[in-house]
Amino acid sequence: MGSESAGGGTAVSRTTQISTDLRRRISAGEFPMGERLPSESALGAEYAATRSVIRGALARLARLSLVEARPRDGWIVLDARRTQGFARMQSFAEWALAGGRVPGGLITTREIGAATAREAQRFGIRLGDPLPRFVRVRTLDGRPVMVERSVWAPWLASVVAGLPDDVVSTTAALAEAGIIVAATNHRIEVSAASTEEAALLGVRRSSPLLQVARTTVTAEGRLVEIGVDRYRAGVIAFEIDAGTPVRSAI
Repeated sequence: MGSESAGGGTAVSRTTQISTDLRRRISAGEFPMGERLPSESALGAEYAATRSVIRGALARLARLSLVEARPRDGWIVLDARRTQGFARMQSFAEWALAGGRVPGGLITTREIGAATAREAQRFGIRLGDPLPRFVRVRTLDGRPVMVERSVWAPWLASVVAGLPDDVVSTTAALAEAGIIVAATNHRIEVSAASTEEAALLGVRRSSPLLQVARTTVTAEGRLVEIGVDRYRAGVIAFEIDAGTPVRSAI
């Protein structure tokens, strides 16, 4: 059991040992997805560790999106398949469904906005030309987890205008219109939640969010979308195989 593999060492090594053992037990199915882990005090007794060490180990698992702390519910086991790899093109909806989750979305604002200098350069248009934009809240099992901001190519204006507010997958909707998204480039960093994002995601203003800036193109290399996705903490982790060229993800 875990107490055997976690003995000895400094507080830091104990934290690492315990988190590693708990990760092994979660992967083995000892703690099923959606179930509550034993209490911090119970884990402390099992591993002969202080509560601060146990909390440190659980925090490590939370950063890997394997568990999350919920008020009144304790530590809940998440789907290990929340990790997103970079080996193939996959939309948010595809990723969610592959993990047994129910994806959703709601466009909260739409507008036709003037192209910035960067957008004009990327889309090959003039500064100030109109571009369709929207803000969408993405959900997993009905829970808001990400705010998506998208700027679309002008040649897609009519398609974007026809998307219902509750469209689940824009990738699928584009495919139905004969537009196949082939690749996406991503830039990943941490960002602080704005007032709008805090309200949409139910977090505190300035809470850390995982920001994924992306550009999407067709197989012919035609630019489709410039987007920025901001995930609430604990929703997703990205995994890179150093032996595989990094080309696409969500």
